[in-house]
Amino acid sequence: MSTTKVILVTGSNTGIGYELVHLLAAKGHTVYLASRKESAGVEALAKIKKEKSLHVKFVQLDITDIDSVKAAVAKIEKDEGRLDVLVNNAGISEMDKPHSATKPNLAAIRAAFETNFFGLIQTTTEFLPLLRTSSTPDDPSVILNLSTDMASNGFMASPKGFLHQAVAYNTSKAAANSYTIALAHELKDEGIKVNCATPGFTTTRLNGFAPGGKTAEQGAAMLVPWCLMEKDGKTGRFAFDGGEFPW
Repeated sequence: MSTTKVILVTGSNTGIGYELVHLLAAKGHTVYLASRKESAGVEALAKIKKEKSLHVKFVQLDITDIDSVKAAVAKIEKDEGRLDVLVNNAGISEMDKPHSATKPNLAAIRAAFETNFFGLIQTTTEFLPLLRTSSTPDDPSVILNLSTDMASNGFMASPKGFLHQAVAYNTSKAAANSYTIALAHELKDEGIKVNCATPGFTTTRLNGFAPGGKTAEQGAAMLVPWCLMEKDGKTGRFAFDGGEFPW
């Protein structure tokens, strides 16, 4: 069993993704920090080295640009020969654009789906051959998709549901959850672990730094065990820090 994993965290130059990179690197894994803009990624690399005294690697990756995705696959394949863990963290919220179910902003909804749904799918499928190369029955590869409470239709239909007006974000993430279920089902016989996880309300740029949430590092910490699933680990689940969410 490989003790050192090769891990890619998309959209990880800031926020939860950035903190997850440092938590995983601190455990001795080879971690790729990824960002759309190369300058932002290089800056994040310097920051993590200065603040955490950790060495991580960088790959430029815009998950909405298929050429960028293919280039990232080629780089990691050339440098590492495999990928053990893919964390689909990159996402946008469009919450700064007023819209609702009865007054939709179709441009905002399309933008959210392009990143949170289509971008996630094309990134996952392009990296799947590398994940398959790495995966063994005793040391399975892992795909973890970052989700949100508001992507749980069961939760949102209950009296506890909230932020129903965030249609772009909620529906794109719910669609990504549905894709996760299908992907987990298809890859189950290969032993590859596929899950969703929500860190819960976390104060980050995604929500305009709304006060009262977890810190980004606290949000990232609950994701670590789901990144490092072993052969007996769960698959096809929707996790949060108190257990599992209904789909």
